[in-house]
Amino acid sequence: MSSLLALTRSLPRRSLAPGEALISEGDEGGELYVLETGQLSVERDGVVIASIDEPGALIGEMAVLLGIDNSATVRARSGASVRVIEDAIPFLERTPLVALQVATLACARLDATSALLVELKKETQGKTDEQGLLSRIFSAMTSTPAPARPPRRAAHE
Repeated sequence: MSSLLALTRSLPRRSLAPGEALISEGDEGGELYVLETGQLSVERDGVVIASIDEPGALIGEMAVLLGIDNSATVRARSGASVRVIEDAIPFLERTPLVALQVATLACARLDATSALLVELKKETQGKTDEQGLLSRIFSAMTSTPAPARPPRRAAHE
């Protein structure tokens, strides 16, 4: 299967200066980004929760696929460049190989998160407070909430 970076190589590139925000928490989503070079940090509610430095990494998929506002701020930690997928839902509908890559990446993240939570649950066996929190997290992962709004579609539809 082709990599997401290879599949998006012909799309527009955006360069980011160190400290520049790619997406901002609370803003409307709609675009996907694929990291080409550099390093990005992910912040939610002012807390850095992740670092992204792998070429081909996907950014913005939660807001696009769930039809919600961006849930985090993604900022360049160094100079960085990304490929930009504008109007992502119509683009994914037209390009099934990219859509498959996006689904595969999202599932891989969920699998890694689930494995980590199982590990944490084993480590906190018998600790009531931690077990309650982990139970809430597992419950949130298995529920199917309705999106806040349908994913954005192209204006001509």
